[in-house]
Amino acid sequence: MYYLSKSDLLRINTSWDDVIEKIRDTVFTLKSGDFAQPIKPYLRYRNLTNRIIAMPAFVGGKVDFSGIKWIASFPGNINKDIPRANSVTILNEADTGVPACIINTSHISAVRTAAVTGLVIKEQLSEDKQDIIAGIIGFGPIGQQHLSMITSLLGDRLKQVNIYDLRTPDTTLIPEALRSKVNIVGTWEEAFDNADIFVTCTVSSQPYVNRAPKKGSLQLNVSLRDYTPDFITHASHIIVDDWDEVCRENTDIEVMHKTKGLKKEDTLSLVDLVCDRKLENAGADDVVMFNPMGMAVFDIATAVYFYEKAKEEGVGTVLTD
Repeated sequence: MYYLSKSDLLRINTSWDDVIEKIRDTVFTLKSGDFAQPIKPYLRYRNLTNRIIAMPAFVGGKVDFSGIKWIASFPGNINKDIPRANSVTILNEADTGVPACIINTSHISAVRTAAVTGLVIKEQLSEDKQDIIAGIIGFGPIGQQHLSMITSLLGDRLKQVNIYDLRTPDTTLIPEALRSKVNIVGTWEEAFDNADIFVTCTVSSQPYVNRAPKKGSLQLNVSLRDYTPDFITHASHIIVDDWDEVCRENTDIEVMHKTKGLKKEDTLSLVDLVCDRKLENAGADDVVMFNPMGMAVFDIATAVYFYEKAKEEGVGTVLTD
């Protein structure tokens, strides 16, 4: 059995295009039905803003692994200079159940999150669009991975990235080659107003995005609790990864469901977007809002990608029985 540490993961040669394709393969596996993914339970105690979540899944198709991610999210950790999210993933061979790999997956969780967003960008942003402006709110590990993914995916088409964080972002975390395109702005509105791609990567528990977005923009609601319910009037299309997962825990989707009457049939899934091409004829001015709760199948698929790359490159530790 392998063990992969964070330092092991950072040594592996990875490609955003390859990870995104792994996510795409998994979406087609969802369509085929060759998967299992129970609703994830939340463990809470003492301070109820904290939670530890169990995320088990089986992914068939080209992935063909089972596994579980055990992820703790403690928002107050940022005041202790330790990461908000910490996780471990165990991969099991699908046909035998034998554990194949244990991974310290905080890094993989951030990569998975950005890769799923990247798939939506690839599917929905016109390849002809140039001079793209992106806005990122929150510049912790999730925000940093989104910056890396967006700049890799868009290349010379990316004109500018505006980043806002309640804490002034550490500019040393921005690669030197990108600094000419990146602006650290003083308000979330400056990151939001002209953004063709707007990504929330915060730990906000209260919504604040309360104004009309740029026409034709992608609103990528990664942190799920940033938009006021009235934003539903601006969203031409609302995409979720899994309605049953995301319509709970006081997410923006649950609040829109309770206060604005949003229903499952009013939304699209990733299968609708990727496999069935239901937004293929969306209007140029349509605003698309993506709300991902985070699906265990994508965590397992991304962990398998790193596991397979680690074996290819001789990275990691082999544990004895």
